[in-house]
Amino acid sequence: MSNRLLATGIIGTTVAALCCFTPFLPFILGALGLSGLLAFLYNDLILLPLLAGFILLTGYALWRRKQAK
Repeated sequence: MSNRLLATGIIGTTVAALCCFTPFLPFILGALGLSGLLAFLYNDLILLPLLAGFILLTGYALWRRKQAK
């Protein structure tokens, strides 16, 4: 379970960081045909808390892994 939680945190952090700091999100949404969601999702009020949440999830998974040893 710990490895799965860590993998989710790392993947989520990477994707959220790419969407926050690069114009990666418009390409993804355009490729999926969901460009109408761009005005709602390409907002710092959504992406930055999402990034912070995934960073916290990664930290929690690393802390649980350390406690298990």
